[in-house]
Amino acid sequence: MTLSAYLDETIALLRATQEHGLDGALDRAVDLTAAALTEGLPVLVCGNGGSASDAMHIAGELVGRFRRERRGLNVVALSANPAVLTAWANDYDYETVFSRQVEAHGRQGGVFIGISTSGNSKNVIAALHVAREMGMATVGLTGQGGGAMAELCDVLLDVPSRVTPHIQEAHICLYHLLCDRVEERVAQKTEY
Repeated sequence: MTLSAYLDETIALLRATQEHGLDGALDRAVDLTAAALTEGLPVLVCGNGGSASDAMHIAGELVGRFRRERRGLNVVALSANPAVLTAWANDYDYETVFSRQVEAHGRQGGVFIGISTSGNSKNVIAALHVAREMGMATVGLTGQGGGAMAELCDVLLDVPSRVTPHIQEAHICLYHLLCDRVEERVAQKTEY
């Protein structure tokens, strides 16, 4: 495939995502995330593989800065601590590596963001269950339809595709906008 053909596919999916009607869902995700962070409550983010990198990217933007100078925000990427991941997976199982961390770091009123291109990652689903039990709002970034995550998410941002790399490219656009809008909102309500 040529670069031009690949970019044409990406552009087509970004246009389809634009037309998919995610504006309201994104507004709700921003509202929930900004409200939690303004109150100092945690936002926990996780995924596997490329989605684990996306979780760390989101945390990096919000703990550090996206485009504005402001205080650090309470965002934790659950994929970022290899000691926790490997110890828990070795002693118990990989399916609960994220849900265990939600138990440790989650708080009622916080937000859990699960990322899975299929929407069927068992460890993300397990973490969604625990987050809901704890009274956290749940946001999902998925591919088309949301898979099993759809029924567990208060807000579903499902990209209209089943092609993993293109879903991930659209996810970057969605979470960059989420970070920008959350940062703007939090910066207005808190002092540096």
